[in-house]
Amino acid sequence: MEEAIELVRAGRAEELEQRQKRLAATPDFFEIRTADEDAEEAGGAESHEAFEERALGGVVAPTLAQLREESREVEALLAQARSLVDDGEDSKFEKLRAVLRSAEFAREKFIVFTEHRDTAEFLVRRLEGLGFTGQVALIHGGLDYREREAQVDLFRRPLDAGGANYLVATDAAGEGINLQFCWLMVNYDVPWNPARLEQRMGRIHRYGQQHDPVVIVNLVAGETREGRVLKTLLDKLELIRQELQSDKVFDVVGRLFENVSLKDYLEQAATEEGATAAVKGIDGLLTAAQVRALGEREQARFGGGDVKSSLPALQAAIDREQYRRLLPGYVRRFVTAAAPLIDLRVDGDPDGVFGLAQKRRRGLDPVLAAMEIYPAGAHGCFTVYRPADRSDVIWLHPGEPVFDRFCAALLARHEDEARRGAFFVDPHAGAPYLFHLARVSVVRRPGPIESAGHEVTPAYGRADGEDRRVEIIESRLVGLRQDGDGVIEPCPLEHLLLLRGAPNVPPGSVPLARMAHGLTAAAREWVDGDALARLVDEHRARIERSLPERLDWIARGCDHRTAELIARRQHVGRKARGGDAGAAASLAKIKDEQRRLAADKDRRLRQVRREPSLGVAGDCEIVAHALVLPTADTEERRRHDTQVEEIAMQIAQAHEEASGAVVHDVSRPELARRAGLGDWPGFDLLSVAATGDRRAIEVKGRAGTGDVELSENEWAKACNLRDGYWLYAVYDCATPRPRLVRVRDPFAKLLAKSRVFSTYAISAASVQAAAEGASEGAS
Repeated sequence: MEEAIELVRAGRAEELEQRQKRLAATPDFFEIRTADEDAEEAGGAESHEAFEERALGGVVAPTLAQLREESREVEALLAQARSLVDDGEDSKFEKLRAVLRSAEFAREKFIVFTEHRDTAEFLVRRLEGLGFTGQVALIHGGLDYREREAQVDLFRRPLDAGGANYLVATDAAGEGINLQFCWLMVNYDVPWNPARLEQRMGRIHRYGQQHDPVVIVNLVAGETREGRVLKTLLDKLELIRQELQSDKVFDVVGRLFENVSLKDYLEQAATEEGATAAVKGIDGLLTAAQVRALGEREQARFGGGDVKSSLPALQAAIDREQYRRLLPGYVRRFVTAAAPLIDLRVDGDPDGVFGLAQKRRRGLDPVLAAMEIYPAGAHGCFTVYRPADRSDVIWLHPGEPVFDRFCAALLARHEDEARRGAFFVDPHAGAPYLFHLARVSVVRRPGPIESAGHEVTPAYGRADGEDRRVEIIESRLVGLRQDGDGVIEPCPLEHLLLLRGAPNVPPGSVPLARMAHGLTAAAREWVDGDALARLVDEHRARIERSLPERLDWIARGCDHRTAELIARRQHVGRKARGGDAGAAASLAKIKDEQRRLAADKDRRLRQVRREPSLGVAGDCEIVAHALVLPTADTEERRRHDTQVEEIAMQIAQAHEEASGAVVHDVSRPELARRAGLGDWPGFDLLSVAATGDRRAIEVKGRAGTGDVELSENEWAKACNLRDGYWLYAVYDCATPRPRLVRVRDPFAKLLAKSRVFSTYAISAASVQAAAEGASEGAS
């Protein structure tokens, strides 16, 4: 304000006018951006904060006298604000405190959302001042990923384990965080953008929430004009929810307002007459019929209702649980086997917390720098399992800095040996074969190739690295199996992980070794052709499958903004026709914004449609070779089958835990006794659902497909328990996507085709035919 007065005094009013024009042309950030788009700015700020800084620099008064009058009004408002702060009375915070201290919600976790970082920090200070020090987690867009993850972990941790009772979060910081474990949420301020309101509610009010009901408290000053408008909106949504007896209304708030400008209604509330009109407008616009119609449109578009739309989320949860359970085993085996190769040794229990000790001077140097990013108490303490508290241990996994440095050190020292190859044994092989490990990639061209004014879709050929910069968009390790007659077929990487090395094999004793050089050259050609072509095809198909949804998302977002501009144009047009001198200029700006929006929509849609053609074949190289020998050693077969069964157990347990069950491993006598069962219960897992329902689950695993066998004891238990007994057969355990097939009451549904040595053998086809719905696999 003072700067504006000085500009006018100095005769630079035109400069002030130009600045105001630029500011007036700036769209409202909160109207055009969702919370997920409110990403972190450089310097640790949320994107909307830069917009607010620019907006606060604006003035309305055009003359020096009016500027001085506006300055006096601002000073008066500041004085009132300081007086309120000095009084120490904040009715909104007092209401928040009453909600948090309600006996109904004792020892329950709360999420408190606000749009602004300074409000979030204020709430943390006030809550800590009430005695909640150490019990309040805070996340906002200015935190880096490690700080944000630490705060989320603090909130996830149970209260008895020192976890936070409350999470205060800005909209931007809440993006991408799964908060379904919490069922109480407070909106300390209610956003004017309906899409932001929908996103907030969706943080906890979506598929995966186990608690019923979910409680969302909106703090609104209902006696103010603005508050009456917001309260009308929220009350109407609740009435629709009660009428439909469905929470779906909270999932479609943004779409209900696609053709309604909530901002215009709130601006109308600046006067008493406008507030009354806005309340009537909202009350007449939102109806239960709208929610039903929206649900029907989405069902027609996507081919299913709430249940079908929740299936991808369920599958994603299962996939995450499978990954979480399988990954630690792979990492543990890798670290314990690789550490000695880079002059390190594992000290302690690899299944718990362990250290890495150097076997020679400076042996730890490759990983020391990566450890510096962690708290001092965590240095030298590692685990392969995700810990509840990360302040005193480092979780080793792909993408984690220490683990990545460990891998880089191993490659730097032994990469050439991997290319020279090694011997392995396969107890299920009938003849020797070669296994090759190759790295292939898909790259993105900067844009389409122009030829005579037309776009040309690139072929599979390599991106031209001489005159075009390329970006790797997908890089993958692929395995291939090559028989002695040269036949090549894709083979999962996991196949090699199940095999054991065979040391001290003289290469000259294996005829296939003498043919390896020529066979390897053929394998390189196959990777350079077939493998790359398949990867590009898969990439393009994946992009094309997502196109309809992405195009629809862009179109709906732009249409939502277009509807707002139309409503604003109508509102400003009425003012212009009424003789408002400034309305004509505003109307021209709105028309310009409409044209820019239309052009931007077309550009974004063209860009998305072009994406499948931009992915082309990148580089490829074979990074490792193995010569695999058959073996008749029964102990080797037993070891291999045990590994397959372990994978199957992890897949079955992950499936149950993803659905919210508590799972007990009872596969060994000591584990069965710990669960209160006899030494040989006749099944592997005891799963207890949140409802108290119990499942006795027998798990069988196969590297590929084939018969599964039940022992006499298992078959007898299936006969006794009937509906309470389940067979979980996991096929393709030696692939990236193990396939789970579940059969309830296998005694009634499966007919054993033979009895051999007190076991019942059941074919894969019979298991599939009796399965509960479709088989489930990682995707």
